Amino acid sequence: MNILLVGEFSRLHNSLKEGLQELGHQVVIVGFGDGFKNYPVDYPIRRRFNTFLFRKTKAAIYKLTGFSVDSWLTYRQFKNMRSQLTGFDVVQLINENSFYCTYRFEKKILQFLFENNKKAFLMCCGSDYLSVKYAFDNPEFKSVVQPYLAGKVTAKEFANVLKFRRGDYRKLHEYIYENVAGIIASDMDYHIPLQHIPKYAGMIPNPINIKKLQSQPLPSIGKVVIFHGINTENYFKKGNDFFEKALQVINQKYGESVEIITTRSVPYKQYIDSYNKAHIVLDMAYAHDQGFNALEAMAKGKVVFTGAEKEFTAFYNLKEKVCINAIADVDYLVSALSALIENPLEIEAIGKRAREFVENEHNYIASAKKYLNTWNDPNVEIHG
Repeated sequence: MNILLVGEFSRLHNSLKEGLQELGHQVVIVGFGDGFKNYPVDYPIRRRFNTFLFRKTKAAIYKLTGFSVDSWLTYRQFKNMRSQLTGFDVVQLINENSFYCTYRFEKKILQFLFENNKKAFLMCCGSDYLSVKYAFDNPEFKSVVQPYLAGKVTAKEFANVLKFRRGDYRKLHEYIYENVAGIIASDMDYHIPLQHIPKYAGMIPNPINIKKLQSQPLPSIGKVVIFHGINTENYFKKGNDFFEKALQVINQKYGESVEIITTRSVPYKQYIDSYNKAHIVLDMAYAHDQGFNALEAMAKGKVVFTGAEKEFTAFYNLKEKVCINAIADVDYLVSALSALIENPLEIEAIGKRAREFVENEHNYIASAKKYLNTWNDPNVEIHG
């Protein structure tokens, strides 16, 4: 098959591409490289005129006229590569707003892709209309909306999530759902809100290229090394404030028995190299399931604090911990970290199970086969 993957978050589409290529398919990716993470993209779209003065000017134009210069520049780049983005058997969008454009330009881009390729699918990964609506309708639901509801994030800082509550993005959502053959969730955080949606084709666990993430023997546990990688743009959305407060307590409590490594907004390659010596990785406090960064750390045999709610353990029928369920509670995090620091054999046991879990449930080739089965399912109804 000839496959076009649109957009990239956390290296998900790159890992899927690698699995599909090993199965003999032709695959290209178009889109942004996910900001400072700078993931590989075959047909890159770049932010233009993005110095401080230009950003201020573009923001002023949008505020006065409603015209998005960034969206227009993205659309121009897309137009220049249109001839290379036709004739694919399958197009998969990573998100409802894969090109980060306003409704007018995003729809123009998507209309071209829908009309000039055979079949399109939507992956639910990152915020979108339904997941955001579900989180606001169910404020007790563990999600990135909770720190906003708690007043920790301003509306301006949360704009990339709040936009999905606007009428134009609801129109975009409806347009996409009319034109895709099916919707696929990347993990439980999207699976739960989608379960009763007619076009929902199911959840396919995130593909992890285990060949590129070899399990490494954990460093000798004389001193427990804890890694905390912070993306400053998502500081509160990830629960980093709780992690940092917990680490302050741990540092005071255990002193020389622990080493704490903290990074802030570093490129992907530097990020994954930074935690090689760590035993424990702190990832996310507002999730039901693991995202890509957590799974890659688990593939390296780390004990990861991330989403592992009861829906996750039930789905995979897990009897023992493969990671630590993180919640937005400092006392809980301190207690969970302390239990590991004082029981190093448990660190080794969970790390081993973490690697086995990723090998068994997130193998990138097995995941690619599941995507192919979904894309080729004759029962998937095509609209548009």
